[in-house]
Amino acid sequence: MPHRPLLARLSTTRVAAIDMTDAVVIQPIGAFEQHGPHLPLDTDALVAETVAARAVAGLPDDSNVWILPTLRYGKSNEHAGRVGTMTLSASTLISLLLDVGESVAASGFRKLVFVNAHGGQPQLLEMVSRDIRAATGLQVFPVSAMHLGEPEGMTWDDEGFSIHGGQSETSVVMAIDESLVDLDVAAADGVALGSLFAGFTHLTLEGAVPTAWLTNDVSTNGVIGDPRRASPELGARVLGHWSGALSEALLEIKRFEWPELR
Repeated sequence: MPHRPLLARLSTTRVAAIDMTDAVVIQPIGAFEQHGPHLPLDTDALVAETVAARAVAGLPDDSNVWILPTLRYGKSNEHAGRVGTMTLSASTLISLLLDVGESVAASGFRKLVFVNAHGGQPQLLEMVSRDIRAATGLQVFPVSAMHLGEPEGMTWDDEGFSIHGGQSETSVVMAIDESLVDLDVAAADGVALGSLFAGFTHLTLEGAVPTAWLTNDVSTNGVIGDPRRASPELGARVLGHWSGALSEALLEIKRFEWPELR
């Protein structure tokens, strides 16, 4: 029987029969937030679940890697006040993820991977992953798709100011389902970021000395980037790179163990 990695499709008895010694559970997580006039509100959730699914599809059938239902809400208060944005508070999301981790551990699993595609919550995921480990003993690995890099030589028209709804993110969604993207209404915004920090030595938007920005600080239409020359071909290259890198990482996670020091 081919490997069907959706944990929700198994019965409780089939889950109990899983070999937990090297099993890995993936929790995709995105957000429900505005992405400008041209992208759907669930862009981040769509990307997270697609990257997770394609990564697992690239593994052997006996990989013993399982995917939980995607969490489609996240911490999106940088977009608060923008129509359609539904955000969880940091405390709510932390509590939710702690509960997920405790439930994963209670079912007998030993390794949990968060696959995230929302730029507003990698730091929170790193913190809660350690809390889950401390509380349950689970080995927890917080992965953000955008931190998996890009194909060698990849360049973008809006490099330097593209972090939300720009050419890269729009291309990725087009590669997943082009019908979800309306390029006819796509427009660039946030262009001022290219020169906003000129003359500063340390201060940047998200670097070593970040600015805790809100979308309203840098954009009028909700976009921070230029999506107008996005294409499914560009997005397919990024998706292929992300899913391939995650496949490799999952195999490493399966064989990784902390040493017994006491």
